[in-house]
Amino acid sequence: MRSEDLLRFSGRAILSYRFRTVLMLTAMAIGVASVVVLISLGESARRYVADQFSSLGTNLLIVLPGRSETVGGPPPLLGATPRDLTLDDAIALSRAGGVARVSPIVVGSAPVSRRQLEREVMVIGATAELAPMRNLKVSQGGFLPAGDPERGGNICVLGSKLKMELFGNENPLGQWVRIGDRRFRVIGILAAMGMAMGDDIDETVTIPVATAQSLFNTASLFRILIEATDGNAIAKAKETIRATITQRHEGEDDISVISQDAILATFNRIFRALTAAVGGIAAISLLVAGIMIMNVMLIAVSNRRSEVGLLKALGAPRRQILRIFLAESALLSLSGAFLGLLAAMAGLQLLNTLWPEFSIRPVPWAAALAAAMALATGLLFGVLPARAAARLPPAEALARR
Repeated sequence: MRSEDLLRFSGRAILSYRFRTVLMLTAMAIGVASVVVLISLGESARRYVADQFSSLGTNLLIVLPGRSETVGGPPPLLGATPRDLTLDDAIALSRAGGVARVSPIVVGSAPVSRRQLEREVMVIGATAELAPMRNLKVSQGGFLPAGDPERGGNICVLGSKLKMELFGNENPLGQWVRIGDRRFRVIGILAAMGMAMGDDIDETVTIPVATAQSLFNTASLFRILIEATDGNAIAKAKETIRATITQRHEGEDDISVISQDAILATFNRIFRALTAAVGGIAAISLLVAGIMIMNVMLIAVSNRRSEVGLLKALGAPRRQILRIFLAESALLSLSGAFLGLLAAMAGLQLLNTLWPEFSIRPVPWAAALAAAMALATGLLFGVLPARAAARLPPAEALARR
């Protein structure tokens, strides 16, 4: 029997039992769609986190108060801090080797009001260097002016959403808002950025770091952001940062220096492990579909005994019968895989419509892997029914016993 005759014969046999065929195709399609969708979700989540980190800037180092050590309790597991980070520490770090920019950060929450309008928002105390380090764009006016970080001023830069809530379509530049119990003049409006690592930049207000310390009555810093001169200087910058702070803190190594690349690498490992786990769980559904194909094909062998007996009586060898039933399994698997891929694309499109900011994209290798697994599963579980059909004696098969 030629290949085209084999395919035609197998196709007619599949179409002769439509209800059985629909059940097997549905099972295989669900398995393939599950693998593609879950792997695509995992990879899209990993890309989303990577994009979030890239939006923060490049070659960044984060200096936190407290040693990176296991001390028990909830994360982050940082040790006791003998000294807080101060503006003097940040100024000293700006002179360290391998450091291009430094921005000390103070973070707090305070009510921001104008006339009868008021919002409780996150207030960020920073310097002019924060804008290029965090890729902040200004749509109106300007950002905080450069100068001595120890000299504050009652000026502020509003996020785009906060500006709309307080001023609407009115020009806010040069006007005054109240933050806490102080009045601030608006000098700039940030361009819309949306969420960045869990913070909505559009609903924040940025003021000089020294003014933020006075507003929140604190001399300590939340953290210090540092940009290395280039990627090759990150290791050197970490060493000089630690050495500088240790010298200033009377020999105490009481800070944690975290690189952006290290955090991203950790997230990548976590998401790849999760993607492999959910992909493996989804692959189990393909095994279930393969078992279903085997069971239904075994029933089909008993229902088609006379057909098998006639073929063998006409001289068809055992390997020919084996090829016929394996071809049916392969056709069922590939057809189910095709339907599953269509269902996966439709599902991903629906998810993109519901959550457009997440940008879920299909993973090409996941589709190829799912289709290959579907074919392999169908052939693997189709061997037993095919062998059972090939072993039927012609006379016994024709006797329908």
